[in-house]
Formats: sequence, structure tokens, C-alpha cells
Amino acid sequence: MFSLAALAVAAALQSSPAPQAVQADEAVRLEDIEVTGRSLDSLITGFIDEVAAPARNRGLARWDGEICIGAANLRRDVAQYLVDRVSTVAEDVGLAVGHPGCSANVLIVASGDADALTQGLTERRRAFRLGGSGMDRGETAFQTFQNSDAPVRWWTVSAPVDADTGAIATRIPGECRNACTSATDMVPVLNVTASRLTTEVVDRILRTVVVLDVDQVSKVSAQQLADYIAMVVLAQVDPEADTGAYASVLNVFDAPDTAEGLTQWDIAYLDGLYDAERRLRSTRAANREIGLAIHRAHGRLNSAEE
Repeated sequence: MFSLAALAVAAALQSSPAPQAVQADEAVRLEDIEVTGRSLDSLITGFIDEVAAPARNRGLARWDGEICIGAANLRRDVAQYLVDRVSTVAEDVGLAVGHPGCSANVLIVASGDADALTQGLTERRRAFRLGGSGMDRGETAFQTFQNSDAPVRWWTVSAPVDADTGAIATRIPGECRNACTSATDMVPVLNVTASRLTTEVVDRILRTVVVLDVDQVSKVSAQQLADYIAMVVLAQVDPEADTGAYASVLNVFDAPDTAEGLTQWDIAYLDGLYDAERRLRSTRAANREIGLAIHRAHGRLNSAEE
């Protein structure tokens, strides 16, 4: 997919010391919610609102069908660990994982100069901005991705699709049906039942590119990095989310002791996203559907403890 010079990631990536357990008063753990004095509903709503970052004017997207993870510019053993771990988390939420040699729709690429790498990659603009309505977070977010100084930066392309057939429900410039001889050949054809409450169009992630800054990611453990990548690949996560109030893997670069990997908050959020039917037209109702799944995860934790 991309032509890249070979670089190595420091061995410290796998030899970083294991993080210590987070203190209960530093960040709320899902399994400890009953002792925080805060409403479970308000905590769940706050987490979803903070983390979710769908494409402009669209609902939350997720992967459907097969996901294929590729890695470049990483030492072979490190790359294999990241690919295997992200693939395992993908399987846990019900996705099929591509076999070796599959065409990657997720690319994890590392560099000692992440800015230069990102600029080089984004020159192939077609891979990042397909041009259809509701397929990414817009120009401002794209500029933020290009200019970010974060240890991990990512860009996701998604599309509204027919929930039953998977057909893309927005026009992509340069693509058409049949002989491309009339205006109707340029417009997607969908079997949609009109409803004020539900929709037959849902959002599907098409591809994600993750760029790693070698020096910065070497400060966390391999598991922390792999699980952080899994979280941002499987969900549309806001790069500027402030999740400091929650025990989440999304905090590991600011507070490495927060989590050893995916936390119950993270797992419940992914479970909710991939359990949701997503046919509710209202964004609030759709987020509530994910919130209910987090409620169920909390209930399972309590039952297990009892």
C-alpha cells in the first residue's frame, strides 16, 4: 500500500517495566463505580461523549466483516506482537481477521520522524480522503492529524452503507455504476424504508492508518501500546478526548500507571459499539444503546464478584 524505508523500534518497547495498579481516587474504574458517589448513568454518558468521534454528521461507525492488520517500519517480532494483539481484540468483538497475506485495511507504521512520515503518507490524499459525504471528520481534523505531536496518531475513513447489503450509500467522486453515461449512474441505489425513528443506513469503517512516534511509544509497555492501538482502530476515538476521570488505556501516555492494557471501561465500550444494532436515527438514542451495553458489562462484573 505504501513504499516506506525500513526503520527499527527500540527494544525498550517490549522491556518497559510493568505498570503499577492505579489508585481508586485517581480514575474511576468501571468495576468500582458503586463507591464513587457519582451516578452510573452520568459516568457512562460522560465516557461515551468524551470518546466518540464519528465522521461529520454521521453516527458511530464500526468494522463489519473482515479486518486485516498490517504493520511497517517495525522490528519483525514487535510488528507481529502488535498485529496479533489487535487481531485478538478484533476477534473478541466478533470480527473476522484476515489471514497472512490479506490486503491490509489497517496499517500501523512507525518512524523516528513521525511528522515527515505523516506528511509523506498524506500526499497520497486519495487513501485518506475519499471525498464522499460523511466519510471522515473533515479538513480541520485532517490538519490536526497531520500536525499532531502525539505518540500515536490515527486517521479513519468510514462510509454510510446499506445495513443489509453493505452497499456504500454516498457518492464517491470518480466512481459510478453501469456504463457511467448518465447522472443516475453516479448516484448510489439503496432499498431504504422511510422512518422518522429508524434508518437502513449505518456507518462502516473502511480503513485506518495509525502512525507511531518511535521515541514516544517506547515509554510504555508493548501490551499498553497494542491495546491503545486496538482501541483507536476498532472505534472512532477522539484524539483530543480527556478521559483522565476514567481508568482507560487511552490515558497511558499521560499516566502509564493507569492501566496495563484495555480496562473494563474500554472493553465495555467496544462491546457496546459492536453489540448495537445502530438503526436508530437519533444520535442520542444510538449512544444510549451503547450505554446500555456498558450497564450490562457493569452488571456482569458485579455478578462475577459476588
